[in-house]
Amino acid sequence: MATSSSSGSLSRAQARRVAVAAQGFLDPAHDPPTLRTVTRTVGRTGVLQVDSVNVLARAHLVPLYSRMGPYDPALLERAASGREQRRLVEYWAHVQALVPVDLWPAMAHRRDAYRDRRGKWGFVAADDALEAGVLGELAARGPSTSRELATALGESATRSTEHWGWNWSRTRRLLDYLFTAGDVAIAGRNAQFEIRYGLPDQVLPRAVLEAATPTVEEQHLELVRRAARSHGVATLRCLADYYRMAVADAAAAVEVMVEAGELEPVTVEGWRRPAYLHRDARRPRAAAFAGVRALLSPFDPLVWERERAERLFDFHYRIEIYTPAEKRVHGYYVLPFLLRDELVARVDLKADRATGRLLVKGAYAEDGAPDDTADQLAAELARVAGWLGLGEVVVEDRGDLAPALVRAEERLVVDAR
Repeated sequence: MATSSSSGSLSRAQARRVAVAAQGFLDPAHDPPTLRTVTRTVGRTGVLQVDSVNVLARAHLVPLYSRMGPYDPALLERAASGREQRRLVEYWAHVQALVPVDLWPAMAHRRDAYRDRRGKWGFVAADDALEAGVLGELAARGPSTSRELATALGESATRSTEHWGWNWSRTRRLLDYLFTAGDVAIAGRNAQFEIRYGLPDQVLPRAVLEAATPTVEEQHLELVRRAARSHGVATLRCLADYYRMAVADAAAAVEVMVEAGELEPVTVEGWRRPAYLHRDARRPRAAAFAGVRALLSPFDPLVWERERAERLFDFHYRIEIYTPAEKRVHGYYVLPFLLRDELVARVDLKADRATGRLLVKGAYAEDGAPDDTADQLAAELARVAGWLGLGEVVVEDRGDLAPALVRAEERLVVDAR
């Protein structure tokens, strides 16, 4: 197990500021954001979780907005397309996520593990002909969707409606295996968010594919090293969770990093478990956060580990998408609101693209929220509406913050005139 002897201590406020800074919220703004800004920001977060939910915007788009402000999503598309110029690629990192292409070699052990478990996919173990057909089609036609490949191979691409959920065609299920095993890679997605698969040498830069494969221990070390930089300060469990590693593997890497001086064991006020501070982590004062204001996706790395969010921010957060409507507490797609270095509110948002409105289905203040919460949130809602091309913010009467938010929105409209 990783060493637990501590050589320093942090208050909870200090740990919170370290974590927020490590995630890139104090980086200088670029106006307008550029491809360099995108690369810098993903360097901070390490991953951009990909999810199909599009109530507000796709999950991988929002963390960039939260840190960079309004940006052109085409920048992210550029970063995640092409081959030699590609900077990001999708893989199963935290979950399905966009990651820097140079992380590919450190994921070799994960691809090997999936390949060794080929039988998990049932029919895959016995369908060498379909695998050869899929790989042959990709070699001949280049990156393609599962629907296109299924059609080319004479299989119906229509999903069965017998069961809800993963009613994929055989081709699609085979591609899922080949993707996790690294025998195909994701070239991008089309306008319908369908994955476009390609052979690795059609997707990844040559230098990445030709890079020497680190040992498994070196791969684990690289993943923990990146997790530690993205967290700033973290427990062993947090470090393991960032790239979904086994705790024992993460612990061995932590031992190496502590011995090398990359991590410093520390105690954090109110944390029951030992913590580790990255040697390059910024330790900013509260004044440095004066201009920080951001809505956070439910899939944002700052809050996706719910126990960590409670320890850092005293913020109890659960995504309620899969909760029946009558049992939801705060709403369907609820975004925490980061103001300065604290989570001060949460809002249930929906982009009503048909009417050009940003709907605030509910607005809730946290205990001890500062007096300027409603005004700051109103300004942020106006900004995100502009980024999404929505012309109006409509606040519905749900939640204790809603009345104050309505008044703040009215003041914004008057000021704009």
